[in-house]
Amino acid sequence: MVSDRADDGRPPRVTIRRVAELAGVSVATVSRVANGHADVSQQTREVVQRVIREQGYQTTRLPGGLTGLVGVTLPMIHPAYFAELLAGMAEALSERQMGVVLCPTGHSHDREMSLLDQLAEGETDGAVVVLPEETGPELVAQARPGFPIVVVDPLGDIPAGVPVVRAAHSSGATQATEHLLELGHRRIGVIAGPHGWAATEERMRGFQAAMAQAGMLADLALVRYSDFRVDGGRASARELLSLDEPPSAIFAFSDRMAIGSIQAAADAGLRVPADLSVVGFDDTADALIGVPPLTTVRQPLAEMGRTAVSVLLRQIENRRLEPLRVELETRLVVRESTAPPRATPRAAHGAATT
Repeated sequence: MVSDRADDGRPPRVTIRRVAELAGVSVATVSRVANGHADVSQQTREVVQRVIREQGYQTTRLPGGLTGLVGVTLPMIHPAYFAELLAGMAEALSERQMGVVLCPTGHSHDREMSLLDQLAEGETDGAVVVLPEETGPELVAQARPGFPIVVVDPLGDIPAGVPVVRAAHSSGATQATEHLLELGHRRIGVIAGPHGWAATEERMRGFQAAMAQAGMLADLALVRYSDFRVDGGRASARELLSLDEPPSAIFAFSDRMAIGSIQAAADAGLRVPADLSVVGFDDTADALIGVPPLTTVRQPLAEMGRTAVSVLLRQIENRRLEPLRVELETRLVVRESTAPPRATPRAAHGAATT
């Protein structure tokens, strides 16, 4: 016989979804009844209230109909980029005695849409969406009165109806490029992120702007698009270093791809920074792990997380949508992976056959 009690002998907690199933209504309807909303028929209200009484369902809502919970959807948790964003959000919510419902999406559009539907119909007051897979119109449809959404680091354009928190990608890329130019580098390889992503395009614009300011055109033969991962950076760097005229510096659009570039240089018998300078982007903990420590552009990731929560809570408390656009400053952090280029051009020695 299957027991309906928890392992410690207590009855399992009755969820809002269980109440909805027993009453034959949606989760959103149960939520409206539990919070005294008027837009439910009397007959439906009585059915839901009866199930609530019979099942002993207890809402976790705070005064004003709030749950004290915020949903966070993000592709994954492990890479330092996501972990630092999440740390900032969790800290900001903890200060308000609020909790987080964490929803990894695995970069799946359908899963993300489903999770947001569940968060909107369940017991959360709003959501922070990191690198959303949805289109702008889909996000506008998801964000509605009573369930505000804030987007962090969007992949594409987001309409004015949804607040956005992001870093100053273009400015950071300009700083990184100017640093390499000031050191004397002229053949600068670029390992960008996925083609078409907003961060990729903005960082590329910053790189090209710095080159143009120096009176130079960016050489498209020295540009590779990758995936923000170590393996992708390593593969792209190998291609660049195997060119007949390889770059003397590589600007990778993430710390992880920069680390992959350093690995590719080592495989080719090159020293960083004596033979090849490398710059990353993010300034996560990964930047300090490699040898040498990485020169990189700092994104204020934890502060971005805190800011996203602040913007969301303002909407929750005011019960209205505010189409804010917040762009936080980026800055170059110079460490040991960059140096002036060698006095004489190096040949594409072992790199071409590695």
